[in-house]
Amino acid sequence: MVEHEETARVKQWLNSELGRYARSWEATQMNHLLSNVFGYHAIQIGMPHWDLLRENRISHKWYTHSKIEATAAGGALVVCEAEQLPFASESIDLLVLPHVLETSSDPHQVLREVQRVLVPEGKVLISGFNPWSLWGARERMPGLERLLPVEPHQQLSPWRVADWLELLSFELNNEEFGCYSPLFLQKKWLDRWTMMDRWGPKWWPIIGAVYVLKATKRVNSITMVGLDWSKKTPARAQPSVATGRNMKNKQSIKK
Repeated sequence: MVEHEETARVKQWLNSELGRYARSWEATQMNHLLSNVFGYHAIQIGMPHWDLLRENRISHKWYTHSKIEATAAGGALVVCEAEQLPFASESIDLLVLPHVLETSSDPHQVLREVQRVLVPEGKVLISGFNPWSLWGARERMPGLERLLPVEPHQQLSPWRVADWLELLSFELNNEEFGCYSPLFLQKKWLDRWTMMDRWGPKWWPIIGAVYVLKATKRVNSITMVGLDWSKKTPARAQPSVATGRNMKNKQSIKK
């Protein structure tokens, strides 16, 4: 297996000044959302060098990647594709997908695999670039150099991802947005616009450049359809039927 070109670009971008800015916000959100998730098995899909499960208390942790030479920062490495997870159905308590859907050739299949391997009430966390942010708008302007590692047509809005999750019987628990600074490449300019990260969540929360979604896999309970015996009308007492023996006893009494 070889590392996907899109995944390699995201990995390289995360080490840039702009990438570290986004990565810091994502890690903070992940740590907060994962602090109260419990279970037996947790898996991070992709980006094994970036340990997003560090603050989670689940003891058995794995990290997946499509490249054999990759190393996992916080646990064992499993070499596989996100579209074909080598795990048994309903065997995983927690899945974390950092920028996986937008770097996949089939994001629908990735989510179907997520739904398959998660236990009922299992959790999934997904991060991505928001195409309806200042960053996304700048990337769609013709003639400008692309500064994000994901092409505009690959970016999936959080609302679209939430709709896909709902179709797979997931319940959305959290929807977090961050990184409101304009798309600067130099740290000094990012630092000068830090006030945007204070104002953004209050005044224009849904246009953050990066988002994190947390959802829970729900399983619909089965309702038996039929007669409700608790509401059944009690049967009326049937009148006694006279038999030959009863008639004979009555005649003997009269005598």
